[in-house]
Amino acid sequence: MIHLKHTDPEVFQAFKAEIRRQTEQLEMIASENFVSEAVMQAEGSVFMNKYAEGYPGKRYYGGCKNMDVVERIAVDRLNRLFGSEYANVQPHSGTQANMAVYFAVLNQGDAILSMDLAHGGHLSHGLPVSFSGRFFKITHYGVNRETEVIDYDQVAEMARKHRPKLIIAGASAYPRILDFASFKKIANETGACLMVDMAHIAGLVAAGVHPSPVPFADFITSTTHKTLRGPRGGIILAMEKYSRSLNSQIFPGIQGGPLMHVIAAKAVAFKEAFGDDFKIYQQQIVSNSKALAKTLQDRGFRLVSGGTDNHLLLVDLSDKGLTGAEAEEVLERSGITVNKNTIPFDTRSPNVTSGIRIGTPAVTTRGLKEQDMEEVGSYISELLDQPGNDKLTKDIKIKIRSLCERFPLYAERLARYNIN
Repeated sequence: MIHLKHTDPEVFQAFKAEIRRQTEQLEMIASENFVSEAVMQAEGSVFMNKYAEGYPGKRYYGGCKNMDVVERIAVDRLNRLFGSEYANVQPHSGTQANMAVYFAVLNQGDAILSMDLAHGGHLSHGLPVSFSGRFFKITHYGVNRETEVIDYDQVAEMARKHRPKLIIAGASAYPRILDFASFKKIANETGACLMVDMAHIAGLVAAGVHPSPVPFADFITSTTHKTLRGPRGGIILAMEKYSRSLNSQIFPGIQGGPLMHVIAAKAVAFKEAFGDDFKIYQQQIVSNSKALAKTLQDRGFRLVSGGTDNHLLLVDLSDKGLTGAEAEEVLERSGITVNKNTIPFDTRSPNVTSGIRIGTPAVTTRGLKEQDMEEVGSYISELLDQPGNDKLTKDIKIKIRSLCERFPLYAERLARYNIN
């Protein structure tokens, strides 16, 4: 980074500070992860210098031969990874992937049935201030008040009542397995298309740790970071019959030139996902999540739905005298990064919340295993039980720093940039 250091010392200082934060703290936000050096090298490459509007073989600029090679590699690998008929690797984000699907299958004012944000859904699935809530008529399903898992009978009842043109399965804060077959049955019965947003679970699906939506969904969208452990970006999978419509909705519909350096990084990440070590990694994510859940439950914390089947868990702090916002701050002071999160039927606002969401993808990338999660779980429990204990906060911060040193991240880079 010698050129950045000399050209823009201010940005370089922020870069150094972020390297230190990622290195010395435990990243436990469920939607975040650490990519490989190869993925970062691909994204920071000469591919960022080239416009490539259009698709391979049909570009609007000259000089795109190498862009075509990389995009075709990415598309081919993605289809092989998930067993899909069609793939588009150009969306800049998961939200833009969702937008393309909506515009391909819906007209303004058409009805969508999706999971309530307050119960674990995503803002791009119909939040009123989102484009999705502004352009379409949204109805939400949620979880059962007693079990806190999706009530598929309720989903079916709502689909019969509201006759949505599109049903969305997928969430950003749901700790259980999604039953895609049940969603497909409901969609078939009511004449709706089924879209699955697998942004959070894509890596688990690729490794066979979570059931695949491919046999059931008309459309599948995802981000390429999170459990898939690629660069920040989006993808679309679908049946081949939708290819022309989806391609045109991405370009020229909602995007201009694709980010070819990001597509190159996506291609590298997809190749990494074919390896046996990637499958072992995804299995470890779930094992770590379950170990953390048990530790917290054994120490008196209530988990939404009673546990987890995937990479995340939701902790209900209603009986702890803490809001989610306060808990997030307490943990971050000791070097544990989580995010405040609403829980089903929450009485607090989304800016305050009654819970926190904790994920294991990033710490699993560092190499932590079940026994380490038990250690981390004990630290989380102590901090949340004694939020005002400054001595405890400082002591655990030292322990977290020591834990991070046992599982170093970017060690070579730290030395290279003389960060320490």
